[in-house]
Amino acid sequence: MLQFHTPILFALLPLPLLLKRFLPAYSQREQGIRIPFFDELVKKTGLTASSGAVVHGMPLIHTILVFGAWALLVTALARPQWVEEAVTKTVPSRDLLLAVDLSGSMETTDFKNREGKVVDRLTAVKEVLHEFLKEREGDRVGLIFFGSAAFIQAPFTEDLETCRILLDEAQVRMAGPQTMLGDAIGLAITQFERSDMKERVLIILTDGNDTGSLVPPDKAADIAKDNGVTIHTVAVGDPRAAGEEKLDEATLKAVAATTGGAFFHADDRDGLSDVYKRLDEMSTRDLETISHRPRTDLFHWPLGVLLVVSFLYHGTSALLSRTARATRHSRESKTEAAHT
Repeated sequence: MLQFHTPILFALLPLPLLLKRFLPAYSQREQGIRIPFFDELVKKTGLTASSGAVVHGMPLIHTILVFGAWALLVTALARPQWVEEAVTKTVPSRDLLLAVDLSGSMETTDFKNREGKVVDRLTAVKEVLHEFLKEREGDRVGLIFFGSAAFIQAPFTEDLETCRILLDEAQVRMAGPQTMLGDAIGLAITQFERSDMKERVLIILTDGNDTGSLVPPDKAADIAKDNGVTIHTVAVGDPRAAGEEKLDEATLKAVAATTGGAFFHADDRDGLSDVYKRLDEMSTRDLETISHRPRTDLFHWPLGVLLVVSFLYHGTSALLSRTARATRHSRESKTEAAHT
């Protein structure tokens, strides 16, 4: 659809007519030579002398071109635009950070995948998180992997496909064999500090206990609460295990409770899938959409027409003038030849 950004400028269209109507004709004073026999010279020629300026009329074609050029110029100034159909886009309404434990115990093969085959815990987690990420339209999602250290795998992004690819590339022990839960929470807090979203959610999945983080998980949870971060914890380990592989449910429950989140425990893939469905139901959000109509400026088209018409007119005028001079010169030459 064609629209004009400043249509009020079309009020300038009659301006040349108004100027022609109300302004006096252009005049110029020039010095002349006064001769005593001027009156006799006029009589000899049979002409009648008069006072005042001589105003030459403008050819019709020239008048049409002048007013046409003015109309094209005003059209360009009014800024014509081609407005396309409205484009609607969903904008993020919250930041969601997924923290996945990659410690050595995640290679334990006690989960079944969708086909019923026994797989390691990380493979089952990836499968469930893929389904979870498919429903995250309207969120900015980030990934944290942690083991002996925590690191950002993906900062907050709306590109969920990239998040899924990065999740696929995760391997057990790639962050070390231990479980630094407190450090993972601390790293998540630093990411949320750069966020301007009102709703901030951290989902931690782990199958072990904290093995010496610089900041204990309970202290990190207090800091997260002060920063408006809600932490949900998902446990997939065996609470009856011993040593570093033991699942510290008490700490995970305390972290979630401190920040107003929830604690879940999953014994198998189906249980893990149910956990993320419940998280999806709990973490409802209002989707915000914005729409805009793409606009393409077209002011260069009337300007282009103006330039082309101007070049054609002046070029044609110059060509006709040159042809006329050549014809006149040819006639004068023939006349001189005839007299001789």
